[in-house]
Amino acid sequence: MSTSNYAADPYLHEVLAELEALEDARYRVAAQTVDRRTFLKLTGVAGGGLMLAIAAPGGRGLARAAAEDAASFAPNAYLKIATDGVITIYSKNPEVGQGVKTSMPMIVAEELDAAWDDVRVEQSEINEAVYGRQFAGGSLAIPWHWDTLRQAGAVAKAMLVAAAAERWGVPASELAAADSRVTHAASGRSLGYGELATAAAQLPVPDPKDIPLKSRDQYKLLGKRITGVDNHALVTGQPLFGIDQAVDGMHYATFVKCPAVGGRVAGANLDEIKALPGVTHAFVLEGNGKVTELMPGVAIVADSTWAALNARRALKVDWDESDASKDSWSASVAAAKRLSQQQVTGQPVAASGNADAALAAGTKRVKSFYTYPFISHAPMEPQNCTAWYRDGQLTLWAPSQTPGRAIDNAASVLGIDKANITLHQTRVGGGFGRRLMNDYACEAAAISREAGVPVKLQWTREQDMGHDFYRVGGFHALEGSVDADGKLSAWRDHFITFTADGEKPVSGGTIRPAEFPGPLVENYELTMSMLPLATPCGPWRAPGSNAIAFAVQSFIHELAVAADRDHLEFLLEIMGEPRWLGEQGGRDLNTARAAAVIKLAAEKAGWGQPMPAGRGLGLSFHFSHMGHFAEVADVSVSPDKKLTVHSVTIAADVGPIVNMSGAENQCEGGVIDGLSTMIGLELSIEEGRIQESNFDRYPILRMGSVPDVNVHFIQSEYPPTGLGEPALPPLAPAVCNAIYAASGHRVKTLPLSREGFFV
Repeated sequence: MSTSNYAADPYLHEVLAELEALEDARYRVAAQTVDRRTFLKLTGVAGGGLMLAIAAPGGRGLARAAAEDAASFAPNAYLKIATDGVITIYSKNPEVGQGVKTSMPMIVAEELDAAWDDVRVEQSEINEAVYGRQFAGGSLAIPWHWDTLRQAGAVAKAMLVAAAAERWGVPASELAAADSRVTHAASGRSLGYGELATAAAQLPVPDPKDIPLKSRDQYKLLGKRITGVDNHALVTGQPLFGIDQAVDGMHYATFVKCPAVGGRVAGANLDEIKALPGVTHAFVLEGNGKVTELMPGVAIVADSTWAALNARRALKVDWDESDASKDSWSASVAAAKRLSQQQVTGQPVAASGNADAALAAGTKRVKSFYTYPFISHAPMEPQNCTAWYRDGQLTLWAPSQTPGRAIDNAASVLGIDKANITLHQTRVGGGFGRRLMNDYACEAAAISREAGVPVKLQWTREQDMGHDFYRVGGFHALEGSVDADGKLSAWRDHFITFTADGEKPVSGGTIRPAEFPGPLVENYELTMSMLPLATPCGPWRAPGSNAIAFAVQSFIHELAVAADRDHLEFLLEIMGEPRWLGEQGGRDLNTARAAAVIKLAAEKAGWGQPMPAGRGLGLSFHFSHMGHFAEVADVSVSPDKKLTVHSVTIAADVGPIVNMSGAENQCEGGVIDGLSTMIGLELSIEEGRIQESNFDRYPILRMGSVPDVNVHFIQSEYPPTGLGEPALPPLAPAVCNAIYAASGHRVKTLPLSREGFFV
């Protein structure tokens, strides 16, 4: 059995490629326009009313089924207006805490000119033939659906206005819509959307390209602070999450896999386990050899979670580890250090000018070796799934970031047509990339089929940390120089990462040729070496960028110090003249937008002010997921290396803000997540086993150490982009640069605990 089958999963690579493409300056977002045929008016809504659906690109299933039986597609529409005035907007993407269940319907409601109090938001069904790809990741929800959702609201409003104009016998141009009503000012007449819905449903759907969309100065809802649509249910403990699900006759399951990926079950004390109180089934699943689906293990099914986990503690498994991982982090660190000292610096990735000559000619030359570890996603809600297999049909209740792929995965494991699988999307208690993979759903499906009963599979925290798709560790051997004027003259980065197949880096372990500051340095060289790895890796919040920013932005500060230059001045000088590092309006870094956020963050943080002894400010910038972000950290360091992060100031440009409350929340969360990670989180891998199994050895940041986070947005006129990820990467270098300013200690290894710092 190969321990790297996760690298061969074509759909997974497709999803990961989509996420990693956000870091590729050649990838563009095309404006998504929708024509009349793509809009479908679905009649047959109970009690009358208006319903509009938008067929997904290539999703002909909706159009075909609507023509055959429109009423059957009532739950699948994006927008429904009932005769009582209730406006239902269906949110298609999983809600994993990033706020899309609120922000995406807000976009529809804005163009509809709906009163937000009239809106009810519901999670749509999972049906990719109708909605296209439904997944949470890559900060893609807003940029991918911005125009489509705006058009949905605008077309519906146009039809409501047309219905009012027809009823009153006046030109539509004389009417205005606001707060879920259409008004004729000249006569003082007014009708609510509910009163017009049935008549509007009888009208032809206009071509969306003929319907004007609002400019930002016309927004009434977007940009405001809107509380999350699930907030009341969350604080009152309603069963929204996967872990909350229950079905009649449900049993409870745990699944035990080899601690080293790739191990098989050679034997287990199953008879002893079956005799334990509450246990109803115990059996071995051989798996299909795919880490993303079903690996070998022992399933225990019981009449309660306690009985299942108690039996798990009594389980004794003889593991055949002949094909299992033998990965060792300590050996990898040693190998990386050896590689960094060799003259040959790996395979070329990008180059310009003559780095060798410029380095030799530099007035000041700096060399550094940066290291960052493997880390776990560690979501608050460990992996879980409820599954019920009966009569060739499977029903899943899954907290997945890729529910469509969960259906495909389960169909593969069970050998059934995916048309026989129904997945109910639950709210997700944290994903950060972990739930792009659906191994837990496949395990639940296989256990339910074998046991013949509905089961809720519940992972423990130890299982969650021991069987993750980890953020990969890595190394940067950096060398740079400044000239006699103190300007950056050369940059060399030997990036050392990991590979599962010997050909390409593991997920999250790539570096793009246009990585900053490459395109802005005249003499530049980027090379890459890869170490073998069997441990499964996957995207973690801001894949790649979350670690690259630490090394790159810390080293820029090193060079500024060597040049005896102010860091702010030095960084702005690198940006140079305003320009796009790629095609204008694409996913690329824009140096003017970058300079603007850098200046704003510095201004708001009081850059340049005198600081008391032991206290300093640190600046960093990073561009990822189409977001331009600069951050300034204010820290103090005691003589015994106690670190206090007093505040973090963020300046960001992601275009117009959809929901100010959600936007600020994502930035604050990114800072806290990044700070928690950089202070004390790391995974040691020896003999293929993760050594840290719970929070006693994986110390998540406590509330008392959370800094003040001050967020400032430049609401530019570019189309809006996502916020779930780009606030995190600049945090670590900002703090590390502040530590240097406060103490003179240059951090080159994460977590900070490795260099003696504590909070």
